[in-house]
Order: sequence, then C-alpha cells, then structure tokens
Amino acid sequence: MADAELETTLLHALHETRGAKFGPFAGYSMPLSYDGQGAIAEHLHTRQSSSIFDVSHMRVVDLVGDAPAEALETLVPGGITTLAENKLRYTFFTNDQGGILDDLIAWAMPDGRVSVVVNASRVAHDVAHLQALAGVEVIERDDLHLIALQGPKSEAVLTDLGIDVSGLGFMTGGIVAITTPAGSADIRITRSGYTGEDGFELALPADMVVGVTEKLLADERVEFAGLAARDSLRLEAGLCLYGSDIDEETTPVEAGLMWAVPKRRREAGDYPGADVVAQQQADGPTRSRVGIGTAQRRPIRPGNELFNADGELVGVVTSGGFGASVDGPVAMGYVSAAASVVGTQLEADVRGKRVACHVSDLPFVIPNYKR
Repeated sequence: MADAELETTLLHALHETRGAKFGPFAGYSMPLSYDGQGAIAEHLHTRQSSSIFDVSHMRVVDLVGDAPAEALETLVPGGITTLAENKLRYTFFTNDQGGILDDLIAWAMPDGRVSVVVNASRVAHDVAHLQALAGVEVIERDDLHLIALQGPKSEAVLTDLGIDVSGLGFMTGGIVAITTPAGSADIRITRSGYTGEDGFELALPADMVVGVTEKLLADERVEFAGLAARDSLRLEAGLCLYGSDIDEETTPVEAGLMWAVPKRRREAGDYPGADVVAQQQADGPTRSRVGIGTAQRRPIRPGNELFNADGELVGVVTSGGFGASVDGPVAMGYVSAAASVVGTQLEADVRGKRVACHVSDLPFVIPNYKR
C-alpha cells in the first residue's frame, strides 16, 4: 500500500515532532521507533519505567441488547456470561474447523453492554461477524481512540495526574473522570496491555487524545515507544500476534491457548469448532506453538524453517527478533509434536545458514501484572 493510501492516527503530528520513523501496519502509517531512542531503548524503558504506545488503530466495539454476553458466547469459547462487572477476558472467534478468526478482549461493562477491542487488521471482518448475532446492536466506537501506558511506573504516573487507578487489578476496567484543556470527560481505563508489564489502556474521545498524551509525556518517567518495541516486548512475554502466530488455520490447542477456554465451555462444546478442538485435546495436536531460544547472537526470524538433529523439517518460526530484556534472540513458532519437548535441539535455516537453537519454555520474561 502506498504511503498516500495509509490512514494516520490523531497522534501522527505529535509522533512527527518526536522524530518517529513510520511504517505501514494494518492500513495505517504507524510509528516504528523514535530518533534518539530506538527500539531497544524503548523496550528497556518500558520494562523499567512507563511508555506510551499509540494503539488507536485498534477498534472498540460495543455490544448492546438484552443479553450481549450470551450472544457473544455463541461465537467464542471464552467465559463471557460469567464475567463479573468491570472484568475483562481474553478470548477469540473460532470457525467450524476450530481455527482462530481473531483474538480479542471482552469487557463486561456496568451498564450491561459488552465492549470488545479487536485487532486493526480484522476490524471489517470482526464487525461483520458480530453483526450476524441476533438481538444485539453492534456499535463501532469511532469516537474512542486507544492509547496504552505500559510499564511498572504507570500507576504512579496516572496517580500524579489525579487519576486513581489503584483499585484496578489486572484485566479490570473502570470509568474515571479526567480533565484536560479540551474539557472534562469520563473515560474508559482498563488495566491491561500487550507488553507483559503492568499498565493501562485508555479509550479517549477524539478531542482529548492529543492533550492527554502530551500531559503524560510531560512526566519525565514517560516516553513514546513504537511498534518495534511493542513487538519485542510481547514476544518476550510469549503473547501471540494475530496473522503471525495464530490465524484461521490454527486451533487453540495447537496455539497453547486452551487456558482461555473454561471447563464449562469445554464440556458444553457449544462454540464453533468445538468438536475439532475436543478431538485434538483427546488425541494431542500434530504441532504445537513453542518458544525457540539460542545461545548465538544471530536473530531467528519469521519464516525460518526448523530442522531436527536428523535434518528433518519439523517446523517454522512465526515470530522472532532480539529480546532486549534477555539480551539475546528470542523466537516462537510451530513444531511437530515429537519436537515440542522443552530442550529439544533444533537448527533454524537463516538465509541458507543453519543456526543452532532449542525448544524453550514460554514466556521468556515472566509477566509483571498486578493481580
């Protein structure tokens, strides 16, 4: 897609003033990193302090009706009807073959609606998918724009701005009052994110996005971070990227995501592809998502093929790069069942050269969530 055809977020001009280097992502021109910092520095700053990520290319969608939680459960295997008020849950849409159509976060809001955040690359698909639900009004919240404040000092940053989030635990949301030069408003805040660190996602009205972001950046503990750091942070935390690590051909069993399917839903088998998922659980999957570590400094990249000690092709890397927190390459991908045991020695084909690697535990960095 040509640069002229890419959409921009409301923070684009602010990114430019901070020396952002842009790249295309999901139809948007998004900041990859910033001059004077770079992805490694942004990654480490997030782990140590607090960073702002522009995630306003993602979409907030509200489901309104008599029973939106019950309706959503017909499309996902997660436990939505059991969500307590203001609690969030990670789940995914599945197809009749058990493949993952997209992953999402669902929030049981105080007014009875269910709010979901969907991936930017799947907005049109997901909205159409949801609109097929009977008795539910699907409202695309184009008026709300997301930013993520991530890192161990994020709570203190918000507290010093007069925003009390101390009562929010991980995967919990709330409505809080906030004031900027543009005015006052009640905004949505959730204690969630995609970095493996404690942090928050704020859904802001259009006229408050720039003001709130500038206010946060005025704090010496806060810096911008781009998509490159976001990718390396989530990879260290073992978090999947839709379109890379999970897709329509990947089941929750293969992806190691059955922790997101409660016993009630497994037993009921009342979601798309439940029979396929149950069969894979019973028989074991033919392939599994695993971490891939190496003692060498050469990064292993997506698309690199993986071979066992006998030279047999056993898998492929789906995400990979340099993990700044562990000071070395980190990757994950799918390998055959026989090759999925932690410690199994493999070789990755990196531009025609074999790089020694091994199956590793996930995550590479233990998440620092506030429970």
